[in-house]
Amino acid sequence: MQYNFTKLKTDLTSTEKWLEKELGSVRTNRASPTILDSVRVEAYGSDMPISGVASMTNEDARTIRITPWDQSLVKSIEKSITVANLGVSVAVDDRGIRVSFPELTSDRRKEIVKSAREKFEQARIQTRKHRDLINSDIDKQEKEGGMSEDEKFRFKTEGQKLIDESSKKLESMVAKKEKEILG
Repeated sequence: MQYNFTKLKTDLTSTEKWLEKELGSVRTNRASPTILDSVRVEAYGSDMPISGVASMTNEDARTIRITPWDQSLVKSIEKSITVANLGVSVAVDDRGIRVSFPELTSDRRKEIVKSAREKFEQARIQTRKHRDLINSDIDKQEKEGGMSEDEKFRFKTEGQKLIDESSKKLESMVAKKEKEILG
């Protein structure tokens, strides 16, 4: 008999993608437009992401240029970034908006690393939940007579290997992000 680990693999992949997205929005030493992904702008009667109303490019390592497609949205974009409290300075000029990222202090770097670690811990908790669901499903099938006790232990071991692989990916993601923040 074979156990179908497709749902577990899908769940683990979605957790990895979630952490990747969350870590992408964490500020590092370099300016990155992904940091502004969570900022919503009031435009045309609805809340929209900045990428939906403007183009974003890096001018240099610490500056992002936002060029709205409709110049009437400049004030709304400026206000949204300011209200988001990302620790950046916003300046409006004739071509659009410049978002400048100040040099990070050592205390601020530690706070950012702590935030990244919290997101990593949330992903680990989610991974453990996925493991617990698979293990309880395997136990249930064994009790119903769908598999032998040897198969149960073999499937639990296979499931744990998938969990361990995913955990290593998560750990490497957060370690890479920490290096970016502290480096």
